[in-house]
Amino acid sequence: MSIFKKHSTVLHLPEGFSAADIRVESSVCTGEKTIGFYNAAEKKLVCAELVRSDGDIDAFYAKYGLRRIN
Repeated sequence: MSIFKKHSTVLHLPEGFSAADIRVESSVCTGEKTIGFYNAAEKKLVCAELVRSDGDIDAFYAKYGLRRIN
């Protein structure tokens, strides 16, 4: 039983994007991974975040109320 409840807010998907637009990219130089919504017209990630583990990927999907499909 907890006194403090964790409020989770689900963000809306950015306009014009869907779950199919989520992409994980890796840097050629450093190997650093980022996740975000891929904009094909601009060839870049929108709402990009750093990925340090698989938990970060799951958290990104959960933030937008989506379920990760492998």
